[in-house]
Amino acid sequence: MPVVIDGATVDLATITYKPRGDGPFPTLVFHHGSGSFRDPKAVAQWFVVRGWAVIAPARRGRGGSTGSDEEWLVCSEASARQGADRALRDIEAMTPVLTAQPFVDRSRLAIGGQSRGGILSVAWSGQHPEVRAVINFVGGWIDEPCRHSTSINQSLLNRGVAWGQKSLWLYGDNDSYYSLSHTRANFAAFQTAGGKGVFHAYKPPAELKNGHQIGTVPQLWTADVEAYLRERGLPADLAN
Repeated sequence: MPVVIDGATVDLATITYKPRGDGPFPTLVFHHGSGSFRDPKAVAQWFVVRGWAVIAPARRGRGGSTGSDEEWLVCSEASARQGADRALRDIEAMTPVLTAQPFVDRSRLAIGGQSRGGILSVAWSGQHPEVRAVINFVGGWIDEPCRHSTSINQSLLNRGVAWGQKSLWLYGDNDSYYSLSHTRANFAAFQTAGGKGVFHAYKPPAELKNGHQIGTVPQLWTADVEAYLRERGLPADLAN
């Protein structure tokens, strides 16, 4: 679908999962990380069997979307800010188009994502009080070997403080990008700045060598996501 971003028309590629029927359905817009666009199949199917629609859009230059990818993987605070702002402009432009579809219940909208998609979801929510839930899977912008990683990640996460509601932060041990000590410190800084949230850490199963991929193992986080959705007044139980 066409979306105007920074004054240019971009052909936006998306993957959509939804239950049978016309809806409208509670809807999760789920954002991808820094690498090549990946279908969030495990997360999407988890939500669909609970009566949700899930839309996974690809930002510019990824997954079939036109335009150029200028988010960068550079250890520079200035580059990180520019790249994150560009990604947030993508999300700001695409979300109204995605949620205007007739199967979307805009009164029950959640946003979430994996890795960069997770941190962007937290940051974006700070300007969008209408969002009902924010789910951050292993969110971060730049990994720990970068000496600016703490300031970059905390600065971006703290943009979500203004949302004023509890966001859900899900992280895994043995993450190849972010240690639990790093992500716990980011969460503590978020709380100190006035942010509200719930942090959960999981030990991934032996066959999952990288805790950064906990989103693919719903048995780790099912109970916590269900509890969070219920607290937010959103569907959490398996649909009939």
